[in-house]
Amino acid sequence: MCKDSMASTKIRFQELPVDILDPIIQCLTDRRDWTSCALVNRDFNRISTPLLYHSLDSRATSNTSVTLHPCQTLLQRPELAQHVRRVTESASIHRMALYNLTEDAARALALCKSLESFTWISTDDSKSAFVLHEFLTVLRELPIARIKIRAHADIGNENWEKLITLSGLESVSWFCMEGPPRVLQGWCEVLGPTLTHLELGRCAGVPSSVLISVLLQLPKLESLLLKGAAAAAVTKILCLLPNLKQLDTEYLPSSSSHSYTRSLISFGDAVDKPRSPLRELIIRASSLDSVTGPDMLWAWILENTEGAGASLEVFKLHAFVHAFSHLVLPRSLITGLAGFHGSTLRRFFASAQLSLTDIELLCTAFPLLEYIACSHWIEAGPDGLDSLKSAIAKGKNLRALRLIIQTRRRSHSLSAVEAADVMLRSEDSKLRFLAVDGSQFTGKWHLVNDADDVSAEELPKRRDYQRIYNSSGQLRTLKFIVTKTERTDSGEDW
Repeated sequence: MCKDSMASTKIRFQELPVDILDPIIQCLTDRRDWTSCALVNRDFNRISTPLLYHSLDSRATSNTSVTLHPCQTLLQRPELAQHVRRVTESASIHRMALYNLTEDAARALALCKSLESFTWISTDDSKSAFVLHEFLTVLRELPIARIKIRAHADIGNENWEKLITLSGLESVSWFCMEGPPRVLQGWCEVLGPTLTHLELGRCAGVPSSVLISVLLQLPKLESLLLKGAAAAAVTKILCLLPNLKQLDTEYLPSSSSHSYTRSLISFGDAVDKPRSPLRELIIRASSLDSVTGPDMLWAWILENTEGAGASLEVFKLHAFVHAFSHLVLPRSLITGLAGFHGSTLRRFFASAQLSLTDIELLCTAFPLLEYIACSHWIEAGPDGLDSLKSAIAKGKNLRALRLIIQTRRRSHSLSAVEAADVMLRSEDSKLRFLAVDGSQFTGKWHLVNDADDVSAEELPKRRDYQRIYNSSGQLRTLKFIVTKTERTDSGEDW
């Protein structure tokens, strides 16, 4: 078909297939956009309405007008409750209410027959226990699969007794900063057949024997977050949960931690018991032994990642250790991890120092590695981009690199041109995200009409240009453009 005939063939908006609207509108993430779509016409409204009411959060309510609580809409239009899947309630909004908001919110919650997830957030408030009690009464009659409790004050024995009657849950997240440190005692027997995801935000003070006995009754656990559990208890737990894929835990050395003093060199020679086939391991180290320093931590990491075969895909070490502000990762840790998980690891994050030689080792030992984030220590002299490109040369699958450079130099500004040079270091380079200190860049190929700044003779020599044929056999020009992106604290920008 010639260009003229193609140009003469136009489709009016009303003639577009309705089926393509659904995936397009679902790509939106802002509730304001869904609200605008709902006002376009009936087809847009039919698609946007379930998205608008899928997740309701009372925290989004204005502090000066609690009448905007989502329950008011559901009580006026009960048919909308069929779309609700997630509800988040905050105790603060009920404290500010000038009328019995809790009763209305509970009645609206009872209408959500397809509810899947409920989240409760409360600060130190005397009324919050009563409000939670009203919601728990309703939740017992709904088929929820996930529940989260975020409370500062203790929820009280009456609420706990009602909470542990909930059955069939797949995910439980429990963070309560005051009161007895409950770790599912009396509830684990009910949850055992179904629970796959668990977060226990306060295990400090709980005997390891109690914690282990509770988790032993949850054999289907796939994801586990523990705060306050002793290092020795975590090691035991990994031998008891055969289906565990994700572990997020603190490293808290105890008197029994001295069992982890085996040499790192011979650490992989013996395997006491099989470990869970972890895919993601997140470690938060806030305290280390004053005598041995971080040596026990490295040994503990290796002991808990060996013996289950190659499985680990994500390794993260968050070290909040003031006494060891310049925490240096030993090469023996990298080689030890590579000995078991060299063929599977894809993401490596460590708030610790690595030299360029260590980064080169990472790229060599883990061929599938896609993401590296760490502090980089420059031993002496200025560091050029050539040495960085050389260090990551073997990272054929590396897509993102984040470095915090430790040196005497005050400025580490990086230009877009320099970032592009690192990203296009070779023809097969997949690196598209680079962050060095405060400079953060993302690179993408863009279709351009013409390469005005490059002659036809120079074009094949430029790495930031490509000439390709499209599906219609037309020769097109692509230009690699690097843009500076906003910096976030999560480190997961790519």
